[in-house]
Amino acid sequence: MLGIGLTALLGVSLTFAAHAQATPSAPVSAGRYWVSFADKNGVRFDPKTYFTPVARARRRRQGLPAADDTDRPVRADYLAAVRAGTDTVTVISRWLNGVACRATSVQAAALARLPGVARVAAWPVVGALVPAVFTSRSSPGGTSPSSPLSKKEKEGGLVSSSSSKPDIRLETRIRASPPSLLERGLGGEVPPGEPRNILPADYLLARRQTAALGRAACVARGLLGQGVRIAVLDVGFRGVPTHVAFAELRREGRIAATYDFLKNRPDVYRSGAHGTEVLGCLAGRLPGPDAAHPGPALGLAPAATYLLARTEGGARARYSAEEAWLRAVEWADQQGADIVSSSLAYTEERYFPEQMDGRHSLIGRAATLAARKGLLVVSAAGNDGDDDWRRIGTPADADSVLAVGGLDPATGLALSFSSVGPSADRRLKPDVAAFGIVLTTRADGGYERLEGTSFAAPLVAGLAACAWQLRKGKMPAGQLYQRLRAAGELYPYYDYAHGYGCPLAARLLAENPASATEPTFDFVVHDSLVAVVLRAGATLPPARPLPLLSEADERAPGAAAWLGPSAEVTAATDPPVRAPGPPLLYWHLATTGGVLRRYEVRAVSQRLVVQVPRRLLRGGDVLRVWFGSYTGQYAE
Repeated sequence: MLGIGLTALLGVSLTFAAHAQATPSAPVSAGRYWVSFADKNGVRFDPKTYFTPVARARRRRQGLPAADDTDRPVRADYLAAVRAGTDTVTVISRWLNGVACRATSVQAAALARLPGVARVAAWPVVGALVPAVFTSRSSPGGTSPSSPLSKKEKEGGLVSSSSSKPDIRLETRIRASPPSLLERGLGGEVPPGEPRNILPADYLLARRQTAALGRAACVARGLLGQGVRIAVLDVGFRGVPTHVAFAELRREGRIAATYDFLKNRPDVYRSGAHGTEVLGCLAGRLPGPDAAHPGPALGLAPAATYLLARTEGGARARYSAEEAWLRAVEWADQQGADIVSSSLAYTEERYFPEQMDGRHSLIGRAATLAARKGLLVVSAAGNDGDDDWRRIGTPADADSVLAVGGLDPATGLALSFSSVGPSADRRLKPDVAAFGIVLTTRADGGYERLEGTSFAAPLVAGLAACAWQLRKGKMPAGQLYQRLRAAGELYPYYDYAHGYGCPLAARLLAENPASATEPTFDFVVHDSLVAVVLRAGATLPPARPLPLLSEADERAPGAAAWLGPSAEVTAATDPPVRAPGPPLLYWHLATTGGVLRRYEVRAVSQRLVVQVPRRLLRGGDVLRVWFGSYTGQYAE
């Protein structure tokens, strides 16, 4: 998956789809252009002065060179010539050996004739990068301007007040708080020191969102992400300096560096709170009885070290966000990040579906280069599954990026809004999936249920941190990427809604994961049909251990006292990973190249579950089925 050559990455021109074109009579004005340089001849570069000691150590652990040509800065004379011939240079990229600038069409034509300029490409005229958070659209007309949701979004500075579309996809899709949380005192600011009551159902969700990934296996090995650096690229982190959920993070000094790439300042805590919500799914904790006893973790990497980068300003940041993401990921590499967690996605406002291949977008190419440099990039798949776009956004489309879809905690199935694959070049996307409905942190110091693949991605990034901690960071990023996919609950089965399913820590952390599973069904061939018939033993409900054990963060004195009445029992039980319901059978039809023609999930109520006409299997197509941890396939 990491086999894209450097020449291919740097040689593909930046292609953008503008949905609106300037008319011939429009006045001449400055537009955005990307200028690619031809070489870096004569540029001196010392990795010891550019990279931090942590970054140099990471490269040594992974067996990577101390630096390569993409790490060297652009040529100063080329850069000076572009600056002299344009209005503004907005970003300078070592990795892509080029700059973004504002220029008129006349200036752009002159830039193309400069010595050392390989290509000048126009940027799009519309578009926005949006957090992958889902807004429930319960009314036919969308969110009204006077609704509480719309009010909250506008107060957060993330929705343009001039927008007239009733269901505009540029909105930050934050779901309003459920009444249960508001009724228990989380609807506003809570005075310091006073408990924040959370209903047992919300507490249970907080435990299930990590239990589904195998929290118990990580805790049993003492894996909490220690020694791993995670860069979070997002909207903003308002409230992180004061929220009780991050008290341990602040006290131990594990926010190693911060930078706002839109305002060019270290402070990332003034604007936007989407990053606060995402960080909660990595390092946040529920409140404990006192400062010495932190509460249960909301994510799987509460002991990791973090780099916080603000790269997005909401719907109004039409051009700078993608440039800021590129700058931020180069900075994360310089600072020694092991993992990049990104919950942002470009879709229809800038690109066409056929461009979702990881090569057309600036952010997709940057993410692929990051993977080549030993960083694991984990990206939200997006929330367009229930609209006309439907498919994943970028950078989730890049082949070396781990794209994460969203699962419904109630069913274990993909949420309707979770974006689906494949990529434009027919690769499997998303790669894996995790809960897309979570309990996480709010900027005002409270906790809230939110929906979106924005929160599935950091849950999986936390699991990856545990795996890297176990192997002391020596596993190459490409190998960890493949191991995460192979750890999927459905693996080797896959589809375009779930990927390989929810990755399981027990599989990921095992030295030699067990692959052999007792068959649970048979293919019965008839004259014109192939039937999938469950074996009698497979239809019996599996034995489940009684949930009598609790974990260390739940056994502290008074650890659950703040929950309220009847919550002591909830806190002392291990929550079920899946909600009760009928067993599920997954099946698909695939070409010999692995491209799916059809896929489906069925609730099992009888032993005969699927019958497929044999005419559909001519030409080498494969019928593949998953049930009860067993995958079987039939081909003619």
